[in-house]
Amino acid sequence: MSYLVLARKWRPRRFAELVGQEHVVRALTNALDSGRIHHAFLFTGTRGVGKTTIARIFAKSLNCEQGTSAEPCGECAACRDIDAGRFMDLLEIDAASNTGVDDVREVIENAQYSPSRGRVKVYLIDEVHMLSKAAFNALLKTLEEPPGHVKFLLATTDPQKLPVTVLSRCLQFNLKRLDEAQIGGQIEKILAAEEIAVEPGAVRQVARAADGSLRDALSLLDQAIAYTGGQLTDASVAAMLGTVDRTRVGALLAALADGDGAALLDEVATLAEFSPDWGGVLDALAEALHRIQVRQLVPAVAATVEGVDVEGLAGRIPAEVVQLWYQMAIGGRRDLPLAPSPRAGFEMSLLRMLAFRPASAGDVAAPETPVARPRPRAEAEPEPEPDPAGRTGSADSQAAEAAEPDAGDAGGGDDDVPWREPDFPAEDAVPPPTPFPEDAAPRDPAPERPARDPDSQSGGPARLASADDWYQWVLRSELKGPARVLAEHAGFLGLSGGTLRLALAPEDELLCKPALVERIAAALAPLLGGEPRISFEAASSPAESVDRRRQREKARRQAEAEAAFMADAEVQRLIREHGATVVPDSIRPYDGP
Repeated sequence: MSYLVLARKWRPRRFAELVGQEHVVRALTNALDSGRIHHAFLFTGTRGVGKTTIARIFAKSLNCEQGTSAEPCGECAACRDIDAGRFMDLLEIDAASNTGVDDVREVIENAQYSPSRGRVKVYLIDEVHMLSKAAFNALLKTLEEPPGHVKFLLATTDPQKLPVTVLSRCLQFNLKRLDEAQIGGQIEKILAAEEIAVEPGAVRQVARAADGSLRDALSLLDQAIAYTGGQLTDASVAAMLGTVDRTRVGALLAALADGDGAALLDEVATLAEFSPDWGGVLDALAEALHRIQVRQLVPAVAATVEGVDVEGLAGRIPAEVVQLWYQMAIGGRRDLPLAPSPRAGFEMSLLRMLAFRPASAGDVAAPETPVARPRPRAEAEPEPEPDPAGRTGSADSQAAEAAEPDAGDAGGGDDDVPWREPDFPAEDAVPPPTPFPEDAAPRDPAPERPARDPDSQSGGPARLASADDWYQWVLRSELKGPARVLAEHAGFLGLSGGTLRLALAPEDELLCKPALVERIAAALAPLLGGEPRISFEAASSPAESVDRRRQREKARRQAEAEAAFMADAEVQRLIREHGATVVPDSIRPYDGP
């Protein structure tokens, strides 16, 4: 007797047996009970969530010999034949294998004939997005106005590839991915019916590995039963899946929090004995960091991970470090295929976390082996200063001397700094160049680097009283990045009482961020004798921004260049005598050497 795999043996045969798709079942049930049944349905969703299963149950509901209803009897000849896949009026078409227009034309020609046995002829087209463009065009007319005895049930995992003309002719139902609890409950139900003992941890591992697909879960369950000989223990399923005990993830995070590089690499070596999926371990690490962050920022929400001391780690690792480590785990997962080996890529991700860890002696112990950390940007190029002995040297050399053992030194130094910022901040975090040090208090009128004198600039404005002054200042300012974009899109309205009034077009309002406004105010301080207050207002008449003025000047120069080119005698001769034509948009203004 042949063995029937669990995914087929336990395929739902009634709407009530479906798991996790209540929103679809409710809509179809109401349609069947009311008799308001559309002629075309589209079921979308990831693999193994029940698209074709729902379509077959729907076909049974339409053709059951007991009458059309949401509860087919399952006992009549029509129901049994549909379950067995031999019902003549249910035509299942695999669009991945029948993509051409000729296959669709055959469907269209057969659609005009009445059903052989049932009341309704049902066409179930699986992976419909694989049809060719010509096949879709051939199907459109019949899909829009099929004969009364025909229903189309379309299923796809990629609805974005379907033409809009097809989508508009169907009722679309998006099937949800199942969560771990739903999959785990179904697995426990099936194992109880099959009289197979299982440990709870094994069920959780299979449900997690299924990634939202119940069919994948049952296939993995079949594999686990064969692998373990029917003894579904936590350890045996973990060995089959290549997953790791979550206590190992907790040990990795504890070693990172302690700054213990030796213990960290020992844990990696222990993991390597199980030949794990290193990408899966990084996923588990990211999941644990996510739950730690939830515990830190939203304490009211329950946040637990099996085998991980979420409470203890949440109290030991700063919240911003958890965010950084999470991004490193995600980035390491993405870059794993590029590493010399999966284990090397995994180790490098952990070492990167070790390099960017809290350095406060009050939080964690110092590592046995010193770990190099990037210095803050403000310390990147310090000025040499003489020491009390009259020597001069860089801050690095002095720091190296200070790092030597000193019996009278009771602590302090860099270990007192709770967290060192990486030397690659985001663009928005980098302050713009300004003539004065931003953190100087009070401001020094004679800074180390000579400030630009706006009044002495060649072509620069000596004041800010008009749109022309604003235009000239923006062009010559040291603003960079988003702050410069905001300034270029702002129109000048006026300056009075220390308040600079600017205007933005409605489509540019998203540019107005407080941090960018502060940068513009700081850059204006040398010209105005202090940082102005900047307000954005609705102008009664549109104020021309630097960007719009630049575009207007560009258009004017382009028009002048085209006019000069077309007025050239040689160009006119070529057009007149040889029928030459000018390629559109090929003329450019000459900017000079």
